[in-house]
Amino acid sequence: MVTDEKATKPIPKRNSLPFLGSTLDFARDPLAFLTRLQQQHDRLVQFNAVGRLITLTLTPEDAKYVLQENNKNYVKSAAYDVLKMFLGNGLLNSEGDFWRRQRRLAQPAFHKQRLALLVDGMNRETAELIDRWKNRNPAEPLLVSEEMMQLALAVVTRSLFSSDVKNHFENVSESITTIIQTAYKEIFNFFPFTRNWPTPRTIRYRRAVRKTEAIIYEIIEQRRREPPETRHDDLLGMLMETRDEDTGEQMTNQQLRDEVTTIFMAGHETTANALSWAFYLLAKHPEITENVREEINRVLGPTNLPTIATLRELTYTTQVIQETLRLYPPAWIIGRQPLHSDQFGDYRVEVPGADGLLICPYLLHRDPRYWEKPAAFHPEHFSPEQVKLRPTYAYLPFGGGPRLCIGNNFAMMEMQIVLTLLIREFDFRTIDQKIIEPEPGITLRPKGGLRLQVQVRPKAEWAAS
Repeated sequence: MVTDEKATKPIPKRNSLPFLGSTLDFARDPLAFLTRLQQQHDRLVQFNAVGRLITLTLTPEDAKYVLQENNKNYVKSAAYDVLKMFLGNGLLNSEGDFWRRQRRLAQPAFHKQRLALLVDGMNRETAELIDRWKNRNPAEPLLVSEEMMQLALAVVTRSLFSSDVKNHFENVSESITTIIQTAYKEIFNFFPFTRNWPTPRTIRYRRAVRKTEAIIYEIIEQRRREPPETRHDDLLGMLMETRDEDTGEQMTNQQLRDEVTTIFMAGHETTANALSWAFYLLAKHPEITENVREEINRVLGPTNLPTIATLRELTYTTQVIQETLRLYPPAWIIGRQPLHSDQFGDYRVEVPGADGLLICPYLLHRDPRYWEKPAAFHPEHFSPEQVKLRPTYAYLPFGGGPRLCIGNNFAMMEMQIVLTLLIREFDFRTIDQKIIEPEPGITLRPKGGLRLQVQVRPKAEWAAS
């Protein structure tokens, strides 16, 4: 990838307006704009956005180069400052030696054997949702996207804090909504200096942040006051007990706050959207739903709950989740800032000059060069035979390289459990033939929310399936 030879070709540039460049096109419909660029170019293309020259990469090889092979030359782009407004200096936003230390400290909490302790809580929260759905009027459409947001919030709350602190977060659910909505609006604010202006939105946002982080600090302080022998098998307990191998130091309250907030906010938002898309796709493809049910029946039967062992046997169900993440990756775009000029084959990205670099999983996941049926819902894309034929970085729903999402196994485990239990109990049907469009912000949401017809499956029907 890196070469000492002088670049022989200029990077293609998209013609656009002076100063504004392609800002309006990008802000109006980012997915359509980037898809057009992908259709017109095969490796790199540059465009201007408010005076900034952005380089879009279009191949798995270049994504791997930026995220893994030469990752030290690329730091998080300025867009991540939107997330830092609330998430602080957690793993998602931090850089350099501080990030490496935090990653070492946090990693043990996400080992698979520790995550196994969280399965029971995920089963319980999903069972509570099932009971509630069974007691609702089945004739009324269900806002599944909101239901998944509430379920994912309950799961991450229980996983982080184990004890029943849901009442705390029910009191700040409005604040959490305010924070997420503000972040969505700010991600396409190309004038970041306005973020500190005392507008009504900014004032509401700061009030919401103070209210939410006060509860997180209260829980951390309560844990600090407990006797040393008290043990909590939850993510906060695991983060509090881990020590730096070199210094023996533990995380400070500020570091715990930033990591807990990152897990809390990023974890439930991304998983909820992925689950919403999964139920939408399954509602539109009943034949695939029946294949999932056949596997669930074979592995779990009509009543058994998933365990860490049986989750490994749900291979087709896992392929359905992977295919959902291919079509609708919650982390649909990755931004990086090059520190030094770099070479991509015959092309050279110059610093200063180029202001940012984008890797777009949404584009890579739908590139016909790497996928047999790029626009279709086709779980067979993830059969072992198909996986072997693709470059690794043609599929990166959790990023890649050293900064691969630390919560990827947690998210997959949660999606497997929720999907398995709900598909076993309910039929999902679309209300009309309207296509639900993705809304790109910090994550990829169903635009306008997702409403489905959800009805309880008769037990006799389940036994026969």
